[in-house]
Amino acid sequence: MKKYADFRSDTVTKPTPEMRKAMAEAVVGDDVLGDDPTVKKLESLAAALMGKQAALFVPSGTMGNSIAIKAWTRELDEVIIEARSHIYNMESTHMTFISRVSPRVLTSHRGAMDPEEVEKNIKKPSVHLPRTSLICIENTHNNWGGAVVPLENMRAIRKKADRHGIRIHLDGARIFNASVASGIPVKEYAETADSVMFCLSKGLSAPIGSILAGPKDFIDFSRRIRKALGGAMRQVGVIAAPGIVALEKMVSRLKEDHERAKKLALGIYRLPGIKLDPEDVETDIIIFGVEHPHLSAADLLEKLKQKGILALSVPQGIRFVTNRGIDDSDVERAITAFTAILHS
Repeated sequence: MKKYADFRSDTVTKPTPEMRKAMAEAVVGDDVLGDDPTVKKLESLAAALMGKQAALFVPSGTMGNSIAIKAWTRELDEVIIEARSHIYNMESTHMTFISRVSPRVLTSHRGAMDPEEVEKNIKKPSVHLPRTSLICIENTHNNWGGAVVPLENMRAIRKKADRHGIRIHLDGARIFNASVASGIPVKEYAETADSVMFCLSKGLSAPIGSILAGPKDFIDFSRRIRKALGGAMRQVGVIAAPGIVALEKMVSRLKEDHERAKKLALGIYRLPGIKLDPEDVETDIIIFGVEHPHLSAADLLEKLKQKGILALSVPQGIRFVTNRGIDDSDVERAITAFTAILHS
């Protein structure tokens, strides 16, 4: 038996044997000089999957989002963004630090902002007011428990953006989870946005890296911004190679993560002190509150750790994420641990 069942994130997965083999055998070149054929293959594959003209391999999702906002905005602009979004809450304030733009924060229903409210908050510049130049959407939505933002909502916001000549950036870190859960091809989600970022190093299990995709001129400029941020790399084909395996082999298996997350939710939601609606669990993330007379969320996490179960604290309570390193026996272990702790 493993010492720990690690539910902290889908970033804790290790590369598959096929990925390790691809890394060892990767044909490489200097990517800064445009000479790495493996990176070129990954970027071409990613662009085609997203239905975009071009793509850029970046070290992290945060860098991809940072680059997109910098490329689509000017200093003193304003960006419309959802209140619980990863960009606004968990990316070290790069909007203000790097792009020098202000966030216009809107509430939502499980990550889906009201298109009418979005339009009401679009500003034309004046001596008093900033120009709204960008809308950011996240799908799936991390802090809403892996919620799938409906395609109809994204299309409605796209219409509002087009009416006012505003760009949309999609933080699609887990966009393949949204696609697998909904049955909607990733290309249909991506076509509602001018640019899209997605991660290779989460449920797709690559060891590092994310992709930024969009129009060719946007990606050309984004490549310059990546260089300025210190993100240009050399013989990077050794880490691009597992990204190709991730896109070609690992997407369909995300369904297993979703099924295990639902199984875990159904196994704990009736336990005393757990505030969770299993109907809200659509993909691989479970977020729930703890309202127990004798245990705080921190207490519960510590007791779970003592029983070999790892998870993370979040503002709403506790977050569990199923991933390739989790199997059915780990889910059963977690349910058993919860039951023992909360009934003691």
